[in-house]
Amino acid sequence: MKIMLAAFNAKYIHSNLAVYDLKAYAQKYASNVILKEYTINQQKDDILRDIYLEQPDVVCVSCYIWNITFVKELMRDLAKILPGVSFWAGGPEVSFDAPQFLEENQEFTGVMAGEGEETFLELAGHYIEQKPEELKEITGICYRDAEGIHHNGWRHILDLSSIPFIYENLEDFKNRIIYYESSRGCPFSCSYCLSSIDKKLRFRDTELVKKELQFFLDHKVPQVKFVDRTFNCKHDHAMEIWKYIKEHDNGITNFHFEISADLLREEELQVMEGMRPGLIQLEIGVQSTNPQTIKAIHRTMDFQELTRIVNRIHSFGNIHQHLDLIAGLPYEDYDSFRKSFNDVYALKPEQLQLGFLKVLKGSHMQEMCGEYGIVHKEQEPYEVLFTRWVDYGDVLKLKTVENMVEVYYNSGQFKKTLEYAERFFEDAFSIYERLGQFYVEKGYGDVSHSRMRRYEILLEFLETIPGISREEIADQMVMDLYLRENLKSRPGFASDQKAYEKPVWDFRKKENVAKNAHVEVFGDKKAVLFDYNHRDPLTNNAYVEDVTEQVFEKAQSLV
Repeated sequence: MKIMLAAFNAKYIHSNLAVYDLKAYAQKYASNVILKEYTINQQKDDILRDIYLEQPDVVCVSCYIWNITFVKELMRDLAKILPGVSFWAGGPEVSFDAPQFLEENQEFTGVMAGEGEETFLELAGHYIEQKPEELKEITGICYRDAEGIHHNGWRHILDLSSIPFIYENLEDFKNRIIYYESSRGCPFSCSYCLSSIDKKLRFRDTELVKKELQFFLDHKVPQVKFVDRTFNCKHDHAMEIWKYIKEHDNGITNFHFEISADLLREEELQVMEGMRPGLIQLEIGVQSTNPQTIKAIHRTMDFQELTRIVNRIHSFGNIHQHLDLIAGLPYEDYDSFRKSFNDVYALKPEQLQLGFLKVLKGSHMQEMCGEYGIVHKEQEPYEVLFTRWVDYGDVLKLKTVENMVEVYYNSGQFKKTLEYAERFFEDAFSIYERLGQFYVEKGYGDVSHSRMRRYEILLEFLETIPGISREEIADQMVMDLYLRENLKSRPGFASDQKAYEKPVWDFRKKENVAKNAHVEVFGDKKAVLFDYNHRDPLTNNAYVEDVTEQVFEKAQSLV
């Protein structure tokens, strides 16, 4: 008897923590269970061949909004070439409407609904020990038989500490993101989130967590991404882990956490302040700053306190902060979203994620669609099309803003240029709104562009803005470019440096400047040294130094 756990990830660098947990928890049947990971970008024929050649007796697939259509299409064909094989689905995309899913997908035998470790263990025993009568006794499944479809109810929660550590063999995760779970559930009730349904918040034993984190540290894993929905919802738990990784820092490993910033206490901030730059990064869901919206989505957030905390962390200069917004929420019209955007943009996060409401199956938001006039796409990821407050035209405009923010802000490659440009616009949102319109009008959004071409388009756009000097904006762009790398060829908009070749050369010789460093003289006769041997640990930008006096004092002495 061979049981296959199959995961279909969005990208190769992703791994599926769920199926690894199922396999580890069913250690009793280790010799009968195999695990396979694929991506939705692979050819279906290649996956069909690979699964067919394994000749499994049971196939269990993990279903999410990013893979459900792919999975259903694949399983329909797989059932044809593997007749007699039992197909089971699990995951959030099938758990909350399991009977309907089985009605619409006849090739599936059943669904593992909700938390799956104990359910899969019992289901594996049902097949391996050949006890067909036990299927009706397994809690947490919905299945079909000759009499119809049956739902056995949801299973009680699991002790999180009972799940074995899955990363003993790191070779299986080479070049992949390491996901780690120290808690399950969420104390909050955000109406758009499935975590709000699971109020049974529980934690993995902290001493066990420390032991497992030390394994990652000993093996110098580049990044560990915690999947806890609100990592700092329990102060003592978060404090112990943050103190441990600070005290045992290996100088390499980075830890990613999703947190609620306004819950952070002074004690936690003091620990963060003393951390190595780049040791941790924080993802903070703001979603909206409209009080009416926050109330409608059942979210708990004090934006004034969040602002204070984010600014405090920013002052440390050692932690990457990623702030999120969601467009299409109740009571958030176009102008309200503009304000939310400007409020969050003013906090100067390293990343500003502008996402769109996704109406997930089983969420409270799905129940409220009628009241809020929310219309969403029929196919996953069930993204909003329009609401009572924003029409589809507004959504399209926000989509262009999202694209411009991703390219120009989140890339981190245009920081100086954008800071200079901000003073010529009504607000920050207007920069990306008007830049997006410019892309549409020029047809630039229809093709892929190189990084240098992105600079040229931005320059072309900014030249249309009254008051902006081409020379000054070009200088800011050159600064941004050299911060990232020592260019092999200079862009066409860069100023001519021939007049400064000798003083710069004399300075480099006198100061024994490294060969891979660069010296640029800008339009205001300011000379800047870009040192690529020393970089900012957060941005990876070159260290910069104003060397105007050294460069031009030397030149004067030679006159």
